[in-house]
Amino acid sequence: MRIVPRSTSSLRHGARLVALSAVVACSTWGLLAQNAAPEPEPLPETVRFNRDIRPILSDKCYTCHGPDSGTRRAGLRLDDADAVRKAATRTTPSQGPLAVIAPGDPEGSALMHRITATDPQRRMPFREEPLEPREVALITRWIEQGAQYEPHWSFLPPVRPAPPAVRDAAWPRNAIDAFVLDRLEREGLRPSPEADRATLLRRVTLDLTGLPPTPGEVAAFLGDDSPDAYEKAVDRLLASPRYGERMAASWLAAARFADSSGYFADQRRDMSRWRDWVIDAFNRNLPFDRFTIEQLAGDLLPDATLDQHIASGFNRNHRMNSEMGIIPEEFFVENVVDRVSTTGTVWMGLTVGCARCHDHKFDPIKQKEFYQLFAYFNSIAESGIGQKTGNTPPLVYAPTPEQQDKLRAIEDRIAAAEAQLAELRPAIEEAQRAWEQSLGAADPIVGSPDEGLTAHFPLASAKERHFDGRRYVDGGSAGRRGPKTLDAYLQDPDDNAFDGVYGGGRAMTLAAWIEPDAATGPVVTRTLLDTPRGQGFSLLLVDGKLQLNLVGGNTGLWMDNDSGHVETAEPLALDGPRHVAATYDGSRQIEGIALYVDGAPQRLHVLFNGLGPQDPTEHPLRIGAGGGPERFRGSIWDVRAYDRALPPERIAALAEPASLGEIAALPPAERTPRQARKIDSYFLAHQANDRIDAARIEARRRERPGVTPPRYPKPDVTVGKLLDELRAARRERAALRNTFPTVMVMQELPEPRDAHLLVRGNYDRPGERVARATPAWLPPMPADAPNNRLGLALWLVDPSHPLTARVAVNRYWQMLFGTGLVKSADNFGSQGELPSHPALLDWLATEFVRTGWDLKAMQRLLVTSATYRQASTVTPELLERDQDNRLLARGPRYRLPAEMLRDQLLAVSGLLVEKIGGPSVKPYQPDGLWASQFGTYEQAEGDDLYRRSLYTYVRRSVLPPAMSLFDVTDRDNPHVGTDPTNTPLQALNLMNDVTALEAARMLAERMLTEGGPAAADRLGFAFRMATARRPSEAELEVLLNSLAAFGERYRSDHDAALELLSHGEHPRNEGLDVAELAAHAAVASLILNLDEVLTQH
Repeated sequence: MRIVPRSTSSLRHGARLVALSAVVACSTWGLLAQNAAPEPEPLPETVRFNRDIRPILSDKCYTCHGPDSGTRRAGLRLDDADAVRKAATRTTPSQGPLAVIAPGDPEGSALMHRITATDPQRRMPFREEPLEPREVALITRWIEQGAQYEPHWSFLPPVRPAPPAVRDAAWPRNAIDAFVLDRLEREGLRPSPEADRATLLRRVTLDLTGLPPTPGEVAAFLGDDSPDAYEKAVDRLLASPRYGERMAASWLAAARFADSSGYFADQRRDMSRWRDWVIDAFNRNLPFDRFTIEQLAGDLLPDATLDQHIASGFNRNHRMNSEMGIIPEEFFVENVVDRVSTTGTVWMGLTVGCARCHDHKFDPIKQKEFYQLFAYFNSIAESGIGQKTGNTPPLVYAPTPEQQDKLRAIEDRIAAAEAQLAELRPAIEEAQRAWEQSLGAADPIVGSPDEGLTAHFPLASAKERHFDGRRYVDGGSAGRRGPKTLDAYLQDPDDNAFDGVYGGGRAMTLAAWIEPDAATGPVVTRTLLDTPRGQGFSLLLVDGKLQLNLVGGNTGLWMDNDSGHVETAEPLALDGPRHVAATYDGSRQIEGIALYVDGAPQRLHVLFNGLGPQDPTEHPLRIGAGGGPERFRGSIWDVRAYDRALPPERIAALAEPASLGEIAALPPAERTPRQARKIDSYFLAHQANDRIDAARIEARRRERPGVTPPRYPKPDVTVGKLLDELRAARRERAALRNTFPTVMVMQELPEPRDAHLLVRGNYDRPGERVARATPAWLPPMPADAPNNRLGLALWLVDPSHPLTARVAVNRYWQMLFGTGLVKSADNFGSQGELPSHPALLDWLATEFVRTGWDLKAMQRLLVTSATYRQASTVTPELLERDQDNRLLARGPRYRLPAEMLRDQLLAVSGLLVEKIGGPSVKPYQPDGLWASQFGTYEQAEGDDLYRRSLYTYVRRSVLPPAMSLFDVTDRDNPHVGTDPTNTPLQALNLMNDVTALEAARMLAERMLTEGGPAAADRLGFAFRMATARRPSEAELEVLLNSLAAFGERYRSDHDAALELLSHGEHPRNEGLDVAELAAHAAVASLILNLDEVLTQH
């Protein structure tokens, strides 16, 4: 390590010099490497089709002579042995007609003549670069050896191999090592020694938690001399809640998780509760087959739990377009295509999406098979149009654990009050009978509910209630609560009693009596337009059906998002007066709407399901009119508005025209259900408390005649008190529910949609109708599985499936070693790479299934292997023989992922806030990040600045720049592989980014307050925090010299010291000397930029 202090330039300016020297060094190394010509690789003794020939044919031939029948030339297919055998002979200039491939006879094979032809018009591949000499030699030897085809390796079910015998039987710790060592011994190599204990603990801690070990954890591990000390440390890490966060970070990239919906508008959404589910699933070690089933089809499981519904949000993480003017069906198709492609990539490691427009050019996926898979995802209750802001239905409420606890407490109170009321039921019924007997038939009490009544327009006279298609009641924008007559309303036209009734997602009830003369017309509206597309709300008749429209947005224009439109399934009978009512519970879900006719709830048709946050509207209230020329014809009266969703019994009371006296005069057996609900609810709300209390007091007075009633205490529990408690608890429950976050989920339609093969993949060119089916060249679906998404998920995790387990264990190997056994983690098809250790991959896949898809057990197996525990030191021999470590003769070594780099800075500096779950946060970003399109980036405050990177707000169109610089992938598509880069900008970022500078300052404060009195102690403390080891004497000397030089500089330049310490929101420790703190911060920055800090090794 060489650290050069910069005495005449600022720390940030010096970073440019360091980065520049790194660029020069890298360029020089590149030139030296170019000058060393590699030796030609010898041909294998036995040429294998999968290993040696298929990659050549796939790259050079399959485009024109592969699986895609639509682009196949000359009727020749080279990927299929039967097709080659049956192919017509080809004429050659020198030998006449020849078989395409004559096993054992290269000279008699037309293929050889075409790939070696000197005439460009005859040479294949046509008009492309000719095959390399080695490729020609491989094909020649393959034909000489009989031209044996093999099925593609990954399409055959894995067969569990026995671990091979090895010469060095003492080295393997488990079966993994036997496979690795067998290959090394055949290659003439030996494994590397085991890494030192501190390095090993740092490696496994980063791998399993995404964070470095604390000094205390390092000390405890180094002090544990027991033989299983390392295994105990692994078990501790697997049990840590940090483990779930580490695992979730990679899964979010595969699931294309983001906090915005993409496309041009790219507005916010919130799927954080799905992310919470993922973290929790990993922490509780949900078996991978269940992890798969619940994400692909949790909503279809019998008696699906809330968590299982949330899990199904995996396939709602795709982009959603909310632009005006888009064609819903086009983007509905795009959403379904995304689900098919993502499922294919994540679980099968195949580029399934390449078969959308034609048969796959390299793999046996036919276009028809793509749309048969498409059919499984085609029946979701969505329109293709996304919300302008927020989540797009279908949704579920997804309360946090804390909210669930509060909800349970409230529901316990409700249950207790209801139980006590049930105990009082005999007394209530007795008191009600006595009260009813006191009423006369002509008693004028109407008995309509008044709790929550915001506005009442009796429109009592014939003149007031009649609407002839021209007149209507119109109001202004100011509001005042209370009943009104039409005359009073018109005398104060600026007084709009509906202000606040609906807006911002609040609950509401609208009710009115109507006697229409026409089948279409507005009843009560507050909207800009006459149509259902006008922002606001409207209760109206359309072709005899009652319809409610709630339209959000704040522009007054129609956006098909943020809106819900429902109508009654059956038209109203227009033969007399009808009572109509609509309730909305403010839940932002279409299920929160109910329509009633004559007090009875109606079956609804959902015309559009896109309810989201609604902005309060300032458009005037209109009775009998909309925002345009449409008018109601007939009579409207007794118009009521409530600031809550009335329950069905209250709606029934509104719809009952008989007075309470008239109802009381009827024997109970002759009352209609609506009449019974009306009188019962009125008595309970207005009479029961006083009458039952009086009856109880009277009964007790009779038991104790010496006590006069005024002195006798009232009972502790009264009907009124219970009712008040019940109402208050129900209000609390409703208010709490309105704070619940939502999650976009999968929700199957009652009847599946038809699916068609789309010609050239175009949404508007449906071709042949297709049924749900899995690809014919893979094992069939289990016989007892339903033919829906649940069946598809069960098929993927069936032990006979050749891909799922292989793909999964390969990705988890990649997480630990930097590269999978199959390097192309996203492509196990013909264009993908062959596994470096095929037998090991199959053993791991079968072991994963054998152990019940236990992910923690699999990862424990991997990290306790001798292969994983090797030192990562690169020797000249290994660099020459195996530069990319594909033979695994040394431990893993690669730059930390972007999330780990930032989280490590926060952890080492003491800034990290380890709160698990919750909404995404917005840490530091460059000024003006969203200014060009999205307004202002509202940076978080306090703890939210220091959450793990897993929780950083991800906008699809503007990824966090620092994380993007370190290869964080876009979230438009699933990403399961790694593609690391190394650029000078990365070095500049790590020395200049506000997070890095603030972390250096806070580490410096820790050095000065926790590190000890001596400079060497403080520097050793920081070094151990960052690297998990003590510095060598030479390293400590460099650090001490650097600290002295920085101290001299900052003591002479107070402003420079203050500038260095000014970065970040965390307050500076004012009790520390500025120059000393700045000097320590400069050294802390150097330590945090050491290669061994930035690298997993």
